[in-house]
Amino acid sequence: MINFLLTCDTYTLAVTALLIIVVFYWVFEVHYFARTLWCATMCRIMKKYVHILDTTSYSSACLTTDVDFLLFHMNNSRYLREVDFARTEFYTRTGLWAAIREKGGLPVQGGTSIRYRKFIRTFSLYSISSRIIYWDRDSIYMEHRFVSRGDDFVNAIVHCRQRVINCDVEVLMGELLAKRAKESPGDLQEAPRIKPECPLEIHHWIQANLVSSANLRNGN
Repeated sequence: MINFLLTCDTYTLAVTALLIIVVFYWVFEVHYFARTLWCATMCRIMKKYVHILDTTSYSSACLTTDVDFLLFHMNNSRYLREVDFARTEFYTRTGLWAAIREKGGLPVQGGTSIRYRKFIRTFSLYSISSRIIYWDRDSIYMEHRFVSRGDDFVNAIVHCRQRVINCDVEVLMGELLAKRAKESPGDLQEAPRIKPECPLEIHHWIQANLVSSANLRNGN
């Protein structure tokens, strides 16, 4: 391969590079991976670490690649795709990803619930606020809010269950809370950072998922 490249002229190299790019875009969703990498890199370089119970904000815009066939608002499926990028920022800035990997764990999506309130128009700006609202031994429950720029209206709200494989989440979160308290003891003078109570909607959502799992196990 190296010998081939050394013997090629500029035109051949350009065509070869173009074909490689086309193949990569055909086989992989290059834009998705590139944007995820960019998000994680910018968080490490430009943004500071935050407390595990803090809220992060990810800014974005509805472009022509995000719209549905009506062309004037965001496609429903794009909301969950954008949540991936917002979650990447949260995991990076809070150190949650590194903490999970240090324990040999791996987070996977165990469930998602989304409620649409008002569509996001094409070319409009918005932000996604992300925070942890509850956790149990197996999973972390997160909330993501799509907030319009200007009027701060919540266009959609997403609840996600992040199942953490090979890791006790109660132990993990306890260590992260203790680590933060040790690093910034002055924060404890304002308000203790402890595990939040399970929100009512999350409680009912968990119960609904349990019923769904039971039905599938019974062949329903």
